[in-house]
Amino acid sequence: MLPSRFDYHRADTLDEALSLLATYGDDGKVLAGGQSLIPLMKLRFASPPHLVDVNRVPGLDGIEEEDGVLRIGALVRHTALAASDVIQGRYPTIAAAAPQIADPIVRNLGTIGGSLAHADPAGDLGSVMLALRASVVLTGSNGEREIPIGDFLLDTFTTSIEPTELLTQIRVPAPAPSSGGTYLKLERKVGDFATVGVAIAVTLSNGSIAHAGIGLTGVGLKNIQAADAEASLAGIAPGEPAFAEAGRLAAAATNPVTDVRGPAEYKRHMVEVYVRRGLTRALESANSG
Repeated sequence: MLPSRFDYHRADTLDEALSLLATYGDDGKVLAGGQSLIPLMKLRFASPPHLVDVNRVPGLDGIEEEDGVLRIGALVRHTALAASDVIQGRYPTIAAAAPQIADPIVRNLGTIGGSLAHADPAGDLGSVMLALRASVVLTGSNGEREIPIGDFLLDTFTTSIEPTELLTQIRVPAPAPSSGGTYLKLERKVGDFATVGVAIAVTLSNGSIAHAGIGLTGVGLKNIQAADAEASLAGIAPGEPAFAEAGRLAAAATNPVTDVRGPAEYKRHMVEVYVRRGLTRALESANSG
């Protein structure tokens, strides 16, 4: 099927992009990698009258760590995220997730900002950013506002971004010493959406867990932060009893549905298994870092 008729606008600067979004409001849609939007348009699940192409806007495709914060431009492609030296060396949760996102075509074209703005509960990066306590920068004609990722991801395909705003940057707190993490993904075949995904981040201090982050993919109406499971780990010695309890609490926080990827109970069980397994791997990377 072909998409409905639309007008195409190419923005060459951030100000031009914001001006176009202000002009068209709800009738305008941002085009970045297009790996979510274009398929929706072809199926006519989305029929925006105006597309605002931001791919040529400068300054939105960098990855840098500065003043204790990792700053990722919204136009960074998934392949660039996977290939980044700073990501590979310092951010194991992101490094583990980036090569598992969709397939090579999507990773080459798709952007991190577009993925987060799409807010698919089966999207991997939403869970990663929840585990890492990231935030997003939304830019409009009145300036910037920084929103914690948990307040940004509101519901299925729903975020707190305004029609006249552009997601311009993702900010991740730099890891403390003795930090580790991973991302585990269960999928029917390479490139499929996650049946279950689990993002883990831990920081150790004096032999105990100082902080833990757990994000869950594909088991609810949005990416889930397993807050009770995280809290159960704070201040205690790492090990199988603690990890088993965290897995149980994480599974209890889910609301999966039975579909072609498996029964709801199977998915809930796999969350428990993957949280335990992920915490073990994150502990290993924290001890080796």
